[in-house]
Amino acid sequence: MPERLSGDEVRGRVQWLRNILLASHLKNKEIQGFGEMHNWVKNNLDVMYYEKNFFDNILHTVMDDPMTKDNRNARLDLKLYCKRKSLHIPKIGSKSSKKPKTTYILSRDQRKSVCQWLKELRFPDGFASNISRCVNMREARLFSMKSHDCHIFMQSLLPIAFFDLLPKQVWEPLVEISEFFRALCAPVIQANDMAMWQGKIVEIICQLERIFPPSFFDSMEHLIVHLAYEARVGGPVQY
Repeated sequence: MPERLSGDEVRGRVQWLRNILLASHLKNKEIQGFGEMHNWVKNNLDVMYYEKNFFDNILHTVMDDPMTKDNRNARLDLKLYCKRKSLHIPKIGSKSSKKPKTTYILSRDQRKSVCQWLKELRFPDGFASNISRCVNMREARLFSMKSHDCHIFMQSLLPIAFFDLLPKQVWEPLVEISEFFRALCAPVIQANDMAMWQGKIVEIICQLERIFPPSFFDSMEHLIVHLAYEARVGGPVQY
């Protein structure tokens, strides 16, 4: 992990950048007060925001819905940037064929079984909203899930929903991600547990990088490595 700097240390490293230009086409346009009036006190990352985005990415990819980042164009780019031939779109004659299915994508029948399970699922009063309203059985996908819906699915339903549907080597890292966010949002946390998760989450992300394509990952997926440290320093997440 890189060295963590205090707010004063961050300010000391950037205060010489006071006369920075916004862009090359905006000549002589300076940021007034840069390095002087800015607040250099570090703020905690928004766990709810990162949890929802991480969950949305998992759901769209595994359910292979139209919002997935593992789309045809992303697969075509893999030939240039990634040597995982099992994910490449093969060519038939002069044209590329359809996107091949992989271990982390559910079949249509499997997607329907997940949707049917959610359609019939009932929760204790006040535990969650009516997630069945987000189910589209005709298209076998979920839509319009709110932040709290994603929170409940990520921490309580994800290990069950994909159990027996995904291969063990895909399902287990996803369960560990679920456990990670559940530990962060617990009413009481132990500093030793957060220190353990601080190292373990890096290993989990590495496992996911061996499963999912590069298009799956952006800043959302990598910034969660800081959440355990922030919980250890700042206390439990107030969700």
